[in-house]
Amino acid sequence: MSVNSYFQERASSAVLSEKERGSITTSISTLSSRLNNYFTLAGDGLKTHFRFGSSMRGTILPRRDDPNSDIDYMVAFEKDGLQPQSYLDRLRRFVEKAYASSEVYQSSPTIVLELNHIKFELVPALFAWSTTYKIPNGPQGWQYSDPSDFNATLEEKNKNNGYLIKPTIRLAKIWNAANGYVFDSYLFEKWICNLSFWFAVNQRDHLFAVFDNLTANETTAWRNEKITRAKNLVRDIKSDEANGYPYRQKPKPRS
Repeated sequence: MSVNSYFQERASSAVLSEKERGSITTSISTLSSRLNNYFTLAGDGLKTHFRFGSSMRGTILPRRDDPNSDIDYMVAFEKDGLQPQSYLDRLRRFVEKAYASSEVYQSSPTIVLELNHIKFELVPALFAWSTTYKIPNGPQGWQYSDPSDFNATLEEKNKNNGYLIKPTIRLAKIWNAANGYVFDSYLFEKWICNLSFWFAVNQRDHLFAVFDNLTANETTAWRNEKITRAKNLVRDIKSDEANGYPYRQKPKPRS
């Protein structure tokens, strides 16, 4: 199997199955209903709530490829004027009551709900303007965020690069997860989207461009070791190809 064929096959397999998508859809419907039934006080309820993030962009990984794969879910409250921790506490009380048998914990600035098949990260928010919201920047501060601003950028980049950017991101995120999360997943996606792929014509070229552009200048040694190892592997594959060995043995599936 050629390197490019392997990457094409691996990227195609790194998508949610129909069963996973169905389970997530059901869980989101249940979450939405329970939120509406819990926060009912007029003027102090919810303004809106919705899914966002990688599951909307098509770059989420199945849990077999990323055990920490999750669904980002924004919960915008009506009443302003409180610190982020107050809204986080309200979300936690809701989840502990509505999902009494599930694991719940705070991972600032979110409340995490662990279900059997998926993990939700609930982000408290306050509406600002248009599609912009205030979200926690730590327990005592706010920052502005548009949860949908990156979606259109990625769609355009993907279209202009032969629809190879999203699969490239999924492949890069598989490496990231398998190596202890060298990078924050969202920031890694944005960084990849901002790269230039001038000479990339296939899946192999696009993925190698990602690693060619990585630099081992992180603040922690283990991250630099992971980056250096990946860059060396890419270098070795390119060397094999240059020497007339364009095929590599397909790795055995992990048990």
